[in-house]
Amino acid sequence: MAETEVHVAAFGWDQPVRVFALARTAEALRTDPDLAEFLDASAVEEARTDPELLTVVEQEGLPAAADLEHLLAQLAWPESVHGAAISVERLVLPPAAQEEADAITDAAERLAFLQTRPDREDIRMVVGVLRSGESWCALRSRAHDDDASVYQGEQLVPGLVEALATTFL
Repeated sequence: MAETEVHVAAFGWDQPVRVFALARTAEALRTDPDLAEFLDASAVEEARTDPELLTVVEQEGLPAAADLEHLLAQLAWPESVHGAAISVERLVLPPAAQEEADAITDAAERLAFLQTRPDREDIRMVVGVLRSGESWCALRSRAHDDDASVYQGEQLVPGLVEALATTFL
């Protein structure tokens, strides 16, 4: 997920949700040898010795959805896809400010409140899951926007890990 997060970060902030399929490189090359033309030579070579090596394929033309929950509910993967990743940006507030925001019922007013908070933090979450249940997360904050400051771990965003995993059920 670290490489996928760096890829997404290269496009800057304020990006839409991005979804990626994770396919085993060796299997994909056996199925379609012409795929080698689109991969780095080092990835093709590594796939010969590492059957678990994954290739990340961004999914374009995502279905229209009102929110992330509805988008994920529309995703389904063929057996050739061994995992999926998603990149999502969110605004995070301290608990007291979040309670205040939650009390605002008008969506436009809530958005204005959120955008003017000096204590808000923009976070990009890149979460990946495999069919086997393994997961990995990479989080970057706008305030510490460099590759060395990306937090990584298995369950940094457990709700998003679980939601993405349901696309394989």
